[in-house]
Amino acid sequence: MRDRTRYLYLAVILAAVAGVVVGFVAPEVGKELKPLGTAFVALIKMMISPIIFCTIVLGVGSVSQAAKVGKVGGLAIGYFLLMSTVALGIGLVVGNILDPGAGLQLTDVAKQAAEAEAAKGGEASTVDFLLGVIPTTLVSAFTEGQVLQTLLVALLVGFALQAMGAKGAPILRGVEHVQRLVFRVLAMIMWAAPVGAFGAIAAVVGSTGIKALQSLAVIMVGFYATCLLFVAVVLGPLLWAVARINLWSLLRYLGREFLLILSTSSSESALPRLIAKMEHLGVSRPVVGITVPTGYSFNLDGTAIYLTMATLFVATATGAPLTIGEQVSLLLFMIIASKGAAGVTGAGLATLAGGLQSHRPDLVDGVGLIVGIDRFMSEARALTNFAGNAVATVLIGTWTGEFDKERAGEVLAGRAPFDEATLLDDEVEQKQPPAAEREMTAV
Repeated sequence: MRDRTRYLYLAVILAAVAGVVVGFVAPEVGKELKPLGTAFVALIKMMISPIIFCTIVLGVGSVSQAAKVGKVGGLAIGYFLLMSTVALGIGLVVGNILDPGAGLQLTDVAKQAAEAEAAKGGEASTVDFLLGVIPTTLVSAFTEGQVLQTLLVALLVGFALQAMGAKGAPILRGVEHVQRLVFRVLAMIMWAAPVGAFGAIAAVVGSTGIKALQSLAVIMVGFYATCLLFVAVVLGPLLWAVARINLWSLLRYLGREFLLILSTSSSESALPRLIAKMEHLGVSRPVVGITVPTGYSFNLDGTAIYLTMATLFVATATGAPLTIGEQVSLLLFMIIASKGAAGVTGAGLATLAGGLQSHRPDLVDGVGLIVGIDRFMSEARALTNFAGNAVATVLIGTWTGEFDKERAGEVLAGRAPFDEATLLDDEVEQKQPPAAEREMTAV
């Protein structure tokens, strides 16, 4: 499967380049290709509700299971929620400062939104909003594509399964199987990504020329810089303050794992090695066994930054920037919806589309702008997610008194090298979370 996803990666890159060429050489032809991008986005929209439902239901169940182990689980969940919020906040701040989509004005979305609002008779009241979140039936949220309604139903189902205890375990396993099916369908849809990227990029370049490439370059460079900023300014000082461990020494120790992630665009591909290396570093096995698998679903710092910056880019590029209130409410939505958005190609795009659908449905078609460059940003997402989980494991181990600092000093100094022969496949498979059974593709 990895080899096949490499072909998809190359196909998207070639399609994006071809779209740029067509947009420059034949602008009018490029504009006519826009329906290709729109059709691909429609396929992604089709998957929003089932993905949100499955990930939230399983996410709530995972919180319950992690909390059962006591102090370690509680600390891990609390830390993951805090750092996800920080990452989302940084993404919003940097996105507003860079404003990468400024000047494109690709559509008259802002005018359409204003006309739609006027047709409704002004702003809806709080009561109207709350009533709109409540679906007509338990399943109508799925058939009508209402993301907030789906989120409400998913939370209710998740908490109900928690209350059922052991009796709810078979249902959770059933949702897990449904999630695998949904992600398999999504993986099939993603093979249409080259066509969607070609049409979307050709249309954008055909309409705006060099401005489109400049804006895409700004969002990509800005995203990489923001991820680096998060790791260096947030994770680094925190790791030193709590565990007296130098961040760059830890990252150098995990160098081979970072190379593996770069070659696969997936942080999950390095999951077995992270478990083994964290234990070798001096973190106790119980802490590693709880923190690492949970972090792979709940501690997605790179994905969080990507979701906020990509949302702001789409909104600005389409001429309908989000207000501060909309950005704050979007942040709250992403804190919940981003959990479990890793492991499968397209899950990030679906979550991005879900956020736009819940707050500004008129902007969802703009997701096509991101398709062509999404794969270029996947490495930064995966590397940041991986670094965040490595740091989290050391921090949780320190806070619970389950981290041997002397052992860590020897390992990081090179006096206790990691023995590759200890990484046995049969042992590692038992430690992998359900998510690791999915397609090992871009995070």
